[in-house]
Amino acid sequence: MKTIIEMARVAGVRDDGHRFEFSEYKYLERFAALVAAASAAAEREACAQLIESLFILDDAVSEFTAKAIRARGNT
Repeated sequence: MKTIIEMARVAGVRDDGHRFEFSEYKYLERFAALVAAASAAAEREACAQLIESLFILDDAVSEFTAKAIRARGNT
């Protein structure tokens, strides 16, 4: 996962090496969208890993369910 600083740079926020400047709202909106997407992806992955670790489900069911959770990020 990208760090917050990398996400700010990707969003186009000016970086003078000491601080970031959100000179326009569009940069702040892009940054917020990147942070939200990274957070959602991390949550999906945590859920998929939890499903995979549950021993009460058979392997085919847990694999199918984990794949379905991960695929939600591609829709």
